[in-house]
Amino acid sequence: MSEILLRVENIVKEFPGVKVLKGVSFELKKGEVLALVGENGAGKSTLMKILSGAYTKDSGKIYFEGEEVEINSPKKAQHLGISIIHQELNLCPHLSVAANIFLGREFSNKTILDEKRQNEEAKKILDLLGMDINPTEKVRNLTVSKQQMVEIAKAISANAKLLIMDEPTSSLSEKEIDELFRVIRDLKNKGTSIIYISHRLEELKKIVDTVAVMRDGEMVATFQYKDVTLDEIIRLMVGRKLEEKYPRITVERGEKILEVRNLTRKNVLKDISFELYKGEILGIAGLVGSGRTELARAIFGADRVDYGEILLHGRKVKINSPADAIESGIVYIPEDRKFSGLALGLSVISNIMMASVDKVCNPLGVINRARELEIGNKTVKDLRIKTPSLWQKVKNLSGGNQQKVIIGRWLVKQPRIFIFDEPTRGIDVGTKIEIYNILNRLKQKGIGIIVISSELPEILGVSDRILVMCEGRLKAELEAGKTNQEEIMYYATLYDEGRRIANA
Repeated sequence: MSEILLRVENIVKEFPGVKVLKGVSFELKKGEVLALVGENGAGKSTLMKILSGAYTKDSGKIYFEGEEVEINSPKKAQHLGISIIHQELNLCPHLSVAANIFLGREFSNKTILDEKRQNEEAKKILDLLGMDINPTEKVRNLTVSKQQMVEIAKAISANAKLLIMDEPTSSLSEKEIDELFRVIRDLKNKGTSIIYISHRLEELKKIVDTVAVMRDGEMVATFQYKDVTLDEIIRLMVGRKLEEKYPRITVERGEKILEVRNLTRKNVLKDISFELYKGEILGIAGLVGSGRTELARAIFGADRVDYGEILLHGRKVKINSPADAIESGIVYIPEDRKFSGLALGLSVISNIMMASVDKVCNPLGVINRARELEIGNKTVKDLRIKTPSLWQKVKNLSGGNQQKVIIGRWLVKQPRIFIFDEPTRGIDVGTKIEIYNILNRLKQKGIGIIVISSELPEILGVSDRILVMCEGRLKAELEAGKTNQEEIMYYATLYDEGRRIANA
């Protein structure tokens, strides 16, 4: 049997009013890839923060390479050989690849940096991992996938024996995911152990040996991946059987609510035209870099365009800023909710009400606190937001509940059009279904909805119509019930150069 690298026994962690971990135990072998899965709020992130030294446990024991250890700081974790790659990458974009890899461990002769040797050592590590990355390149110039590879190289340079990956594929294309999985398999073959956290359960079969399932702060099951089905994993995660992955309702399409005509932004968007109707979900598909997010930001007024028109109910509107869009009844939920969608340091109630202060203020600007609490409590109840109180800081909520807070903010505003950019990225399977049911309720109210997603099953599962983008152009308009992933991918890769453009 393989040697045990890590053993965790009865780990307990409490925060004020909440017991997050309730006696968690598991083992990890050397050279093993263990998938840690569970709904948001199950305790996965807290457990990983304890292993990486960001949090200290309240009780329990951790054994590493057979010795009991106290991991009371990130420095101690790194000294043991434990590295973590967070979903939000922790790199210095203005520094070179080599400088990031050896940050805090620079090659220097007393006061002089030996940059040449540092670049050479970085190149050796990058070559060892099969990464075609220039060590002198600034990190800000790299794609997200290559930045992730730099994080891995950084961990390997620190002699990581255990690598923790938190949602590593959430921002990657299929090709980039394949490259990441190749690197993971190479690390495994070299004896590195990996704890892999992901909500994209279908990808686990490509790399995982063992699956550990957490629910409500407890480890409910651990088993070999080959011995369990995806449905069984989901049932253990949510504690119930999910009958339908993409719940759908049929709503009669209403009048045209939005029309976009010839929207153009140099080198980004090229002559985009489409319509959106009341009670309709319009999906937008395309590969990373196709212009999907840029189109959403242009409609919302976050990015200026060079040419084009936007019409609401047949009338031209000028949208030069997000404030103009919100005033016109258009709201946008961005893919990077933590950076662009939320004020993480503020409370749940503050985040919900920040766009609708006018609803709770008198003419003198005095806030009616009772009315504010009434709206906040109703929003939390209607959307089933899991929070100890309205005064809980949003940064302490799970990803799915953070997403619900943004949705709640805009529901209070009562818009006519919702734009969702990657609505379920980093969200567990149970909460995904709750989000889809929210979309259905919006449809029933006659709201027009645009959904952008990198997950083709999701686009097919929730949309009525699908627009496919490639290189900033619309390549096709498809009926969701009459198309498939293969056809969407055909149009998503229909580049202008070297291939004939089909008449969509």
